[in-house]
Amino acid sequence: MYRVLFVLSGALLLAGCTSSSNWFDALKPEPIKDTVRFESEPPGADVTVGTLTCKTPCQLDIPTNAAASATFALNGYQPDTEQLDLIAAGDGTSKFNPNPVVAELQAVPPPKKPAHKRKPAAKKPAAKKPVAKKPAPAPKPAAAAPAAAAPAVPPPPQEAPVGSSPWPASPSPAQQQ
Repeated sequence: MYRVLFVLSGALLLAGCTSSSNWFDALKPEPIKDTVRFESEPPGADVTVGTLTCKTPCQLDIPTNAAASATFALNGYQPDTEQLDLIAAGDGTSKFNPNPVVAELQAVPPPKKPAHKRKPAAKKPAAKKPVAKKPAPAPKPAAAAPAAAAPAVPPPPQEAPVGSSPWPASPSPAQQQ
């Protein structure tokens, strides 16, 4: 029975060792960090320090193992980068300088106009107000009217007298006998 327990405990220890690539990392202390405050004019800029980001006004906990730089970015403004220097404190720790970090962002200048000038687009004429027109003068009578021209189509022949039916005459019953 003891032999089985000994083999099982050895297997569990061996499985635990293979699951972690470096179990000594858990024993290392966390790097010392300094809280740095960031501000910008205008506010609302994105601040990036290494892999850390925030939107101004804000603060980040930055590891004090090396100097760092903060990049400020905002739409419509030129990006700005500020250097963060490490200063040794008397107690053996380091602090970042400046703290707080303030950036004044400059607006992006408008795009330059092209060197050649374009012709302005033709303007549409404005709608005119209606103007009362004077009546046209009456035509003057002609001295002699030319003879009327003959119509191109001759008039249809008239067979029936006025007042009779427009249909051709049919023989009366007395005439049919």
